[in-house]
Parts: sequence; C-alpha cells; structure tokens
Amino acid sequence: MTLPTQPMERRTGITIWRQIEQALRSDILSGQLQHRLPNEAALAARFSVNRHTVRQAVKSLAENGLVDIRHGSGTFVRDDLLDYQVGRRSRLAHSVAGARRVGTSRVLSWDALPATPEIGQLLDLSAGAEVLCVESLDIVDGKIIGVCSQYFPLPRFAGLGALYAHSGVTHLALAQFGVVQFQRRMSRVTARLPDKLLAQQLGQPVSLPILHVDTVYVDGDGVAIEYGISRFCSAAVQVVIEPD
Repeated sequence: MTLPTQPMERRTGITIWRQIEQALRSDILSGQLQHRLPNEAALAARFSVNRHTVRQAVKSLAENGLVDIRHGSGTFVRDDLLDYQVGRRSRLAHSVAGARRVGTSRVLSWDALPATPEIGQLLDLSAGAEVLCVESLDIVDGKIIGVCSQYFPLPRFAGLGALYAHSGVTHLALAQFGVVQFQRRMSRVTARLPDKLLAQQLGQPVSLPILHVDTVYVDGDGVAIEYGISRFCSAAVQVVIEPD
C-alpha cells in the first residue's frame, strides 16, 4: 500500500521524528502498515524530511517492540501479537492455546491478606474478610507478556497457591476446588504508563503504555471467585472483545 505524502508540522512543540513515530505507530496499529515498512528513502519522501530523522523514528518503534530491524533485509512490522479474546467464559490460557502458542503462569508468591474495601466490594465479601493474593507472570513462548495480581476469597480457596504454582494455569487450579464452570462478570481495560519495575519485568521501556485489565470472575452459581489485575505489554498483546 502506498501511503500519501504527510509533511510534518514544525511548530507543534513535538519533535519531527516523534511526530513521524506517532504517525507510523498509528498506521501499524490500524493495519495500514503491515509486513515490511517502506525503505528510508520512501519514508523520507512521505514526511518531507531527511533519512536521519526517519531513522530516529524507526529506531524508537523498534525499541517499543512494534517493528524488527533486520540489517540487510529491511524493517518489518511485528506480527506476533497475541489476541486476548475477552469473552464471557474465556481466560488468557484459552487464547494462548487457540493461537497454538506455548503459555504458562509462573507464580512468584502467594499470601493471605485482609481484603481492601475495593477488593471486598468486587468479590462481595463482608468487612474484615481475607483473600489469597497470588502474584504471577504470564509467559508465552518463553517471553514475559504480563504481570498479574489475583485475589481469591478465603477460606474457600485456602491452598490454591500451591496448586496454581504446580499447574501454571488458573482454571486448572480452580477445578481442584470444584469450580468447573465460571464466567467473566466484569472486565475493564485501560492504557497506563508502567513504573520502572513493571517495565523491567515486561522487558519494555517506561515510555511504552501497558494494557491494564481488571477482571472479576464468578462460578456457575454466580458467586464471585476471583478478582484479577493483569498488566500486559501492549507490543505483545491486543485485547479482542467477543460479543456475548
């Protein structure tokens, strides 16, 4: 696809190379730019700039995980984004399996904690109730794509931490407690900038927004069983909303 000439604005307060990066990012995320990027000469002509300015923009795209620069071959749009299908009865593990990719959750820790007012409300708990907090990493094809915090009501799910750590899959651990049917009651997706630690865990710069996904699951009887917070690298995961 040949994209139209798009001269940059010189007095916006945003550097020219950053404007080019933003324009290319928009083209990539909208699907207008796929597979291989035009060469430096073509991009320089499109934006009416020199090649050095284009090179800065493309380098930033590569640092943010949107393109791969292959010396001698060109620059290619990354096509390994995972579609996270947010459906009523689906979890991330189902999307990973459906994409025929290898995924697991690496449990880092688990502990019993008093539920905060927000968590207690989301899980329909009484004041003073405790929850099991599990901290984990979502790993797909050997790469960390998400950092997760999950909260399960106690005493119902006492002992789930060890089972979860062993299986690496949330719904398999829940099945050990008789939860074989579940559905998503609520999901909320926002874009946020990561702090330094989260960016390091995800292997990305702090300037790249993450996808912050809050979810509440209920069992077959409609009883809340889990509140989860997933923080995904936006260069690795895109959320796809499935109709009911």
